[in-house]
Amino acid sequence: MTGLPSTSLSVRQPSAWAIIHGGKEVENRSLGSIRSGRMGPGRIAIHAAIGMKQAEYDYLVWRWARDGVVVPRPDALPRRAIIGSVEVVDIITESDSPWFGGEAGLLLRDPVPCDPIPASGELGYFKWKEGGSLSEPLPWMEAWGGADGGLFGEMPVQFESAPAKPFGHRNKT
Repeated sequence: MTGLPSTSLSVRQPSAWAIIHGGKEVENRSLGSIRSGRMGPGRIAIHAAIGMKQAEYDYLVWRWARDGVVVPRPDALPRRAIIGSVEVVDIITESDSPWFGGEAGLLLRDPVPCDPIPASGELGYFKWKEGGSLSEPLPWMEAWGGADGGLFGEMPVQFESAPAKPFGHRNKT
């Protein structure tokens, strides 16, 4: 199966993209989800989950732009697919990383992208298998920021004010 690890973690976009391409070195989780998901060190595949909420996408695009990370348009992000692999080197409960913002997190290193491989996801660590098809973009994804790029082409989208934080945990802003 392409030399990827058989164990995977499903992560919603755009966080899955940021792990593989944007320098996201911490995947925030609760200690309970780390324990129940049997998460620990080792190389894992990153699965881009089927779900992606506009409020989360808007907030993360705004937040990461402050650190110079430019996220692809939502309709360009694959969902329901393995998109690469990463090494989990530790479980952390404290960090100065701008990516840390929860109760705990997986400390990540050495991301390696791959072409999207359609696969279903699950909670926690899971054994993935190829199958199905990538998720089609939702209408909000295609319309986000102007479907044709408008007058300003590939320039990053600007926000008049910070989008509301859509998370219940303590993400840093």
